[in-house]
Amino acid sequence: MKVLFLVQKDQRAILDRLYDGVAAHCECDLRWLSSNDQRNLRSYFRREVDVTRYDRIVFFLRFKQEIRQVGFIRTIPNLVILEHDAYQNYIPCKYTGKFSAHYRRLPWARVISSGFVVTERLREEGFDAVFVPKGYDQTQLEDRHRERDIELAFVGSTNSVAYSGRKALLDELGRVESLVVTRTNSGEEYCDTLNRIRFFVSADVGMGEFMIKNFEAMACGCVLLAFDQGVRESQALGLKDMHNIVFYQDIAQLQAKLAVLRGDPELAQRIAHNGRELVVSQFSFARIGQRIVEALEPALRTRAPLSFMEKIRLKLGI
Repeated sequence: MKVLFLVQKDQRAILDRLYDGVAAHCECDLRWLSSNDQRNLRSYFRREVDVTRYDRIVFFLRFKQEIRQVGFIRTIPNLVILEHDAYQNYIPCKYTGKFSAHYRRLPWARVISSGFVVTERLREEGFDAVFVPKGYDQTQLEDRHRERDIELAFVGSTNSVAYSGRKALLDELGRVESLVVTRTNSGEEYCDTLNRIRFFVSADVGMGEFMIKNFEAMACGCVLLAFDQGVRESQALGLKDMHNIVFYQDIAQLQAKLAVLRGDPELAQRIAHNGRELVVSQFSFARIGQRIVEALEPALRTRAPLSFMEKIRLKLGI
């Protein structure tokens, strides 16, 4: 299968190993699109792409740029959209409902979504949606078996509207526990910091799925204290409370479970070990890349014929 894989050149998350994981399982033409390229997809395709050469054309681009160019995107054959932010379709934010509206204009496109319940909801709306979860960079993050001198911490951003629930929970927890909230550079500093943390607080409140940070913390041997995203989401990932992860629904429950773990270090160590074993075996970017290619392989829905005006606009390049 020959795949044209279009990704963002300037992206905060470093996903190179995910792209390598995809390329390892197909004939992959990986292109890094600048912000200008993403704003002008029609021009980019006219200059750089022969769509007839590819069995699949995969978008992993900025959603806000996609929705502005749906008229052109409708002309692209064999289209698959890889999306890590579709959970915003179902939470109060500026993109509430906009993913559904966008996909309704592209009903033949396959959507690969990183949330199990989000994928199910998209399927219920009639879309060709496939679940492939997020993962972690196995070349950058590992358990280095060092002394963990930070007991309770969160590492990451709390600054966007989508993270407002995360910030509120961390602020509340910080008032009753000695919680470290910090940010680091990607790569070595991030891995080193995760390896110093015993209990990592994941506060993906209201998101309905597990962000990359969860897999990263588990891979580095932290005990992950994760906001409960519901039975269906956790079962789809193989997550089991007090076996390979610790779920909580509010601060009181988090504190109660934390007290148990503090009193039973061997239990805490078992949970950390089981969590690390799970993510190393199932959620490395190498494995997730393979799953993405598996999701590309089944036949796509038949694309509707272009309308007369779409043909005219395509011919004129407008």
